[in-house]
Amino acid sequence: MGLRVVLAEDSVLLRDGLSALLARFGHEVVAAVGDADALLAAVREEAPDVVVTDVRMPPGFQDEGLRAAVRLREERPGLPVLVLSQYVQRAYAGDLLDSGDGAGVGYLLKDRVGQVEEFVAALTEVAGGGTVVDPEVVRQLLRRRRDPLARLTSREREVLALIAEGRSNAAIARELVVSEAAVGKHIGSILAKLDLPPAEDAHRRVLAVLAFLRE
Repeated sequence: MGLRVVLAEDSVLLRDGLSALLARFGHEVVAAVGDADALLAAVREEAPDVVVTDVRMPPGFQDEGLRAAVRLREERPGLPVLVLSQYVQRAYAGDLLDSGDGAGVGYLLKDRVGQVEEFVAALTEVAGGGTVVDPEVVRQLLRRRRDPLARLTSREREVLALIAEGRSNAAIARELVVSEAAVGKHIGSILAKLDLPPAEDAHRRVLAVLAFLRE
């Protein structure tokens, strides 16, 4: 079943392109707007399944889209939001992850939209309450934390990065061409070395890892 989407993007070309792309995958764009105020109004009127918004919106082209997304999640806790950004801004990702309980949020670079299936999969994951973070943001977070990440093997660092992106055990296994059992062992070792509590729930595991990397 398709998702009802409110889309906020000031570029008419990208807005129309995203609308057509989402329609091709069976989703309905119930409102497509070009500024933060219109985004707030559209969400309040349409009560969508998920919001897709640019970070920088008129009139200031600073972080109006992000602020609107955070405000909407305060008004409607759990509202799934996928934020698109031209550049990596760890603070933006942090603000979004701090809204609500971190469930149903995604932060992707706009370049990722060109990888159509990845983008649509991320949208579906966020709409279902998952957490998706762009690999480039994860790489920057990993570079910030030298110790105790130094205790991890190179393979464990690969697994940690994929966890932080919101990947499931099965997806990690496919990416690294290993068994799910091997992934499970790596994850257990990572959580132990970083003194993180074991988490059966994949979403809580993602949040725990992201919280650690952002400290």
